Amino acid sequence: MCAYKIIVVDDDEMAAEALAFELKKRPEFSLEGIARNARQGKKLIASVRPDLLFLDVEMPEMTGMELLRDIRDSIVWNMKVVFYTAYDKYMIEAIRESAFDYLLKPFQPQELDVILHRFLEQMQGGQRLGGVPLLSSAGDTFMVYTPTNDMRVLRTSEIGFFRYSSERKLWEVILTNDPPLALRRGMTADAIIHNLPRFVQIHQSYIVNMDYLMLIKDNHCQLYPPFDRVTELIVSKKFKKELQDRFCL
Repeated sequence: MCAYKIIVVDDDEMAAEALAFELKKRPEFSLEGIARNARQGKKLIASVRPDLLFLDVEMPEMTGMELLRDIRDSIVWNMKVVFYTAYDKYMIEAIRESAFDYLLKPFQPQELDVILHRFLEQMQGGQRLGGVPLLSSAGDTFMVYTPTNDMRVLRTSEIGFFRYSSERKLWEVILTNDPPLALRRGMTADAIIHNLPRFVQIHQSYIVNMDYLMLIKDNHCQLYPPFDRVTELIVSKKFKKELQDRFCL
């Protein structure tokens, strides 16, 4: 099978080389070139027609966002874009520009693996173009969508647990400083757990953040503040063994 073509556009030489070093370890991908500025990047993109583009945001003369807008009409093939940046303030704009994902500098190899694995799943699984995942993650941050199609970027440290509302027939996120956030219908418990390894399901209707789990007494989970007054988290028989294994009980 032919490797998927990748190019990197980044004026930060050290960051570009660090990314290139990790990409070259993965035989499913072929790094076709590195451009040091937007002008070189435009030529390289047109020449290579990459499957996956890692694009820096802050570059001299033209930003990554501006470059993407400038070439959008000429991209007639299926190219996924990952914004490669040191600043998480660009995450919202990245989504608005239809980015596939974002990677924060400096990155850990497992963060890159999450992005590449999701790319392979979409390409090899024949996912329809333009499909928006209900939940996607990178490192400690992840993106979710509400029933009104609004996008929210959250951190795992903001979440005490997920709760399924049988009345509304959807999952909700219980947050530290905000009211419960409803998620778009179609979100499943399996999708939450698959993308967020620090969470474990304790009941058909509850998925808890292990980082907030303090103790389990009489099949009730007690969480650290600010969730210490929550009393609804009951461990069901179906999920008790997995919780015992994860929590070393």
